[in-house]
Amino acid sequence: MGSATYRIGLTGGIGSGKSTVSGFFQQIGAIVIDADSISRAATAPGGSAITALKTAFGIGRFTADGALDRAQMRALIYSDPGAKAKLEAIVHPLVGQAITQQTLLAEIAGARCIVFDIPLLVESQHWRTKVDRVLVIDCTEETQTTRVIARNGLAKQDIDKILESQASRTQRLAAADCVLFNDGIPLDDLRQQVHQLSTHFGL
Repeated sequence: MGSATYRIGLTGGIGSGKSTVSGFFQQIGAIVIDADSISRAATAPGGSAITALKTAFGIGRFTADGALDRAQMRALIYSDPGAKAKLEAIVHPLVGQAITQQTLLAEIAGARCIVFDIPLLVESQHWRTKVDRVLVIDCTEETQTTRVIARNGLAKQDIDKILESQASRTQRLAAADCVLFNDGIPLDDLRQQVHQLSTHFGL
């Protein structure tokens, strides 16, 4: 890509272990830019998206401390497809701006490798041209469901709706340059696989 900084697009479905893998990359010197964390910050109390979201959806969609009520917004999106487009039109440009800024700062700092943790990388076609490799964290849907129930306490029907709204496992694997299968393996084995991959990514 004409840059000394190696760019990895890391993706996977909900509960696949993206955060765990990006944490391992961070431990060995990569700069991690987490799109979901940026999105959460934008919709937290005082976040950059809050004013526009209140205008678009009303104050009834917010928690007492002023954050976007994610459970309410999920329910709205399931019942009103237009709400998803409205939400994304507000939040996605702000996330994109923050990613661009963080990328520039990482490059100025001389980062050898930047890992972009992008849950919807496959759904957002423009990412393919912005990274050197797409790394997919893969596991079965059954494992995803078990992990998300344990982590977030969501009901299975809500998790099923999230899975339906994301790219399928087949679509993600078809877009992958590299795959880490994170299902039924010890964390130390997963860490070792990340270390092995990292030698090809400038780390």
